[in-house]
Amino acid sequence: MNNYYGTKMWALIEELSRLPGIGQKTAGRLAFHIISMPLEKVEQLAKTIVEAKQNISYCRKCTTITDDTMCPICQDDRREKNMIMVVEDSRDMAVYERTGEFKGLYHILHGAISPMMGVGPNDIKIKELLLRLQTEDVTEIIIATNPNIEGEATAMYISKLIKPLGIKTTRIAHGVPVGSDLEYVDEVTLSRALQGRLEI
Repeated sequence: MNNYYGTKMWALIEELSRLPGIGQKTAGRLAFHIISMPLEKVEQLAKTIVEAKQNISYCRKCTTITDDTMCPICQDDRREKNMIMVVEDSRDMAVYERTGEFKGLYHILHGAISPMMGVGPNDIKIKELLLRLQTEDVTEIIIATNPNIEGEATAMYISKLIKPLGIKTTRIAHGVPVGSDLEYVDEVTLSRALQGRLEI
């Protein structure tokens, strides 16, 4: 894409195009929208981004993103503390929460095992999960990683670690299409997958 607009506008388009899922055309549209906004709105947007980056960290229990030491779900006394659903990232947790079906707690891995991408078990939050199992009274682990090669490898690896602990380990049923990301699966399919989970 040629630089028709000068260095400042081009720099803005370049920065926006680095965001995931944002190509050059979309970045250009966003840049023009930002430039057309009132200055105070742009300043508020920039301030919100900086404050989010500075203040959002990881829940000390489930490792999801939060602006407190523990996320609202882990702090909720109404949740079933003996059941933990393991998901790849915080967006997957949000999808399950929208179904309203799951009443337990979560553990966020922040990725999946992928030797091709150089991601091993120590690169995601498996160790933190095992530490939780030593201190919490957990009777079931539901592994809800994505139904693709990486997600399946991660599920099998975790199940092998947990089995000797005598904790029931289940995998979400494959009402979820193989090869898809949980973020894009509808709530009804996810509900059925959760209800039809199988022990592994």
